Amino acid sequence: MFGKKRVLPVVTLISALALGACAQGIGLTATPSANKQDSAPQPSFAQFSDIPIPTGAVMNLDRTLVLGSKEVWVGRLVMSSSHKSADMFAFFKQRSPEFGWQEVTSVRSEISVLTFTRAERVMTVQIKSKTLRGASMDITVAPRENGSVASSGSMQPVNTLPPRAPIRRFN
Repeated sequence: MFGKKRVLPVVTLISALALGACAQGIGLTATPSANKQDSAPQPSFAQFSDIPIPTGAVMNLDRTLVLGSKEVWVGRLVMSSSHKSADMFAFFKQRSPEFGWQEVTSVRSEISVLTFTRAERVMTVQIKSKTLRGASMDITVAPRENGSVASSGSMQPVNTLPPRAPIRRFN
């Protein structure tokens, strides 16, 4: 059989090759651990208690802009989910009324849009399928405009074209 002198060099060679292969990776660096004290705080959906948040959603901090807090915030909240866009459409359509939002309109398409109102605010949810898997959601919340022409019930047609000259026929 093999002696101890032959096994040790073989094991050492295999170990060296395995470690060398690991070091030759594809150039990706590991994500810093959330347990490190010097890492940036992870975004939290805790301040958004007035809208439904899908389980496992991840906030996109580069595209999110929110002003205010609790139930008076306005702005754009961008998140992604591993769930399909059709599932996210159904989620927001079903769960938003549980948070006091009333549906105004919805359009299901390549980029689906749902619009809701609640008290003096309007929420628009845009849902788009991601390239590989899941969906991206842009949630925009803004104050509802009071005293608008549409809400006053006195809509008058606006003529923006100049008057036309009469048509004359020449025989």
